[in-house]
Amino acid sequence: MPRRKELSEDLRSRIVDLHEGGKGYKSISKSLDVHVSTVRQTVYKWRKFSTVATLPRRGRPVKMTARAQRRMLNEVKKNPRVSAKDLQKSLAHANIFVDTSTIRKTLNKNGVHGRTPRTKPLLSKKNIAARLKFAKEHLDVPQHYWQNILWTDETKIELLGKNTQHYVWRKKGTAHQHQNLIPTVKHGGGSIMVWGCFAASGPGWIVVIDGKMNSRVYQDILQENVRPSVRQLKLRRGWVMQQDNDPKHTSNSTKEWLQQNKIRLLEWPSQSPDLSPIEMLWHDLKRAIHIRHPKNIATLKQFCEEEWSKIAPDRCAGLICNYRKHLVEVIAAKGGSTSCSAVAGRLTRGSIFSGSSGSERYTVIKSKGSHTFSTLRCECLHVLFNKHMKTYNVCVVLF
Repeated sequence: MPRRKELSEDLRSRIVDLHEGGKGYKSISKSLDVHVSTVRQTVYKWRKFSTVATLPRRGRPVKMTARAQRRMLNEVKKNPRVSAKDLQKSLAHANIFVDTSTIRKTLNKNGVHGRTPRTKPLLSKKNIAARLKFAKEHLDVPQHYWQNILWTDETKIELLGKNTQHYVWRKKGTAHQHQNLIPTVKHGGGSIMVWGCFAASGPGWIVVIDGKMNSRVYQDILQENVRPSVRQLKLRRGWVMQQDNDPKHTSNSTKEWLQQNKIRLLEWPSQSPDLSPIEMLWHDLKRAIHIRHPKNIATLKQFCEEEWSKIAPDRCAGLICNYRKHLVEVIAAKGGSTSCSAVAGRLTRGSIFSGSSGSERYTVIKSKGSHTFSTLRCECLHVLFNKHMKTYNVCVVLF
């Protein structure tokens, strides 16, 4: 039987009268030429609401059925980069014709939103395994070990490479006025390469590199800046230097130079800038420099040295104090990419955390409410802990 329009109130009243007269659904269906399920539904609504009139509705019935939503969510899960247009074509094959705006709204209601993907270093299986191994091996290392490491790295700072202003308030038709534009030039208008170091006690020396950097230039930088920085930062005997696996750092000549100068290195996994706290200092430095709007390379160099010297020792100490959080994130990601910032974590029921000494472990028994500790903001209400615990310098540990 073909689908018909909505039944009139008169026809519904006749269905109810015949039902009250003792007739069954099938006989009513035959006599009025109405489908049995329609008769049954009409009687059901009359019993529930005591009326056959059309009740107020919530709006137009949705075209996207529950099955269509599941199909679309599965496609997005398999391929997060699929476009709304592609999803529209896929649904059309299932005879579901909806607009792309409907697709986006449906995805949003299901907690899936369109976002710009984060850019992270490409990780091979070997890189992932090395990162996970590093995190597990150093998870229970005492805090004083990290405080005795000299963190080193190089970075490029462009003259016009970063603009802190991303939005402007403007009227319609003024998009191309000078004050509403962000100027761009090729290669960032020029740039400088800098080498720097820091430890938990504060920033070390920083060097602006002139010309092309190779293994020889890198060794000269280490010769002139590493030990003076160690003395300035008052690192203890047995200090360790950290560097990434750049070819200039791992060349045979550099390895020989490090051995001759008796500099111990922290074994470092490749493709792991998110494990290096100096990346956060580079971010702070670049932001501070570009707020001052350098006009040329000379002022760029000057601002670089001035802003590096302004980095507070407390900032450096905080990065090292929260370093274990980076290792926890790597373990939780099974060696995959993580956030570079050491943001506060969440303690959930069954999570385990340790005191600053690392000798005792405590387990969260509830995860409701909020408490703030000295180095970590934790979402929990009750925590099992030793009554003699004097410090709340805690870190989440996932097992």
